[in-house]
Amino acid sequence: METAGVDASGRSNFLALYDDAAPRVYRYLVRMCAGSATLAEDLTQETFLTALRRFDDGRGGEVSVPWLMVVARNKVLEHHRRVGREERRIKLVYSRDAERPSTVERTLSQTEAIALLQQLPHDQRIALALRYAEDLEVADVASAMGRSVRATESLLARARRTLQRRAEESGDA
Repeated sequence: METAGVDASGRSNFLALYDDAAPRVYRYLVRMCAGSATLAEDLTQETFLTALRRFDDGRGGEVSVPWLMVVARNKVLEHHRRVGREERRIKLVYSRDAERPSTVERTLSQTEAIALLQQLPHDQRIALALRYAEDLEVADVASAMGRSVRATESLLARARRTLQRRAEESGDA
């Protein structure tokens, strides 16, 4: 583990804390992540990187096992908020098609959604990303892409229809 900014005393204090607390933090995160060991490992790493930054800043004395557990809890909450935002953005792509209501009954995983988006033509992908991921108004998307508002609306409608069709096809497979 890289501890460039930490002096020898701080490094040994950090390592002792890590050896003592890492198993507890990891077990807590596995429970909070519904048994996902991979996610728990990532969040454990993020938790201890936050602690290491405290040691780097000379505030290692503030770091304790209870402090680490609060940081770990916050990392889980941040993760779930981020995933929730991504899922809401993906659902918006389906729900904003005024021409035809969404018939996709299942929720796409982030991996599935990314795979579907990668199949779209470049200009459709960019338009969808600007409109839904960046939450820009259609006029702003049009301006960013150097298109008219009407052409951008048409592009977005085509992109949503193509995405809808491919999502339905992937659901049948």
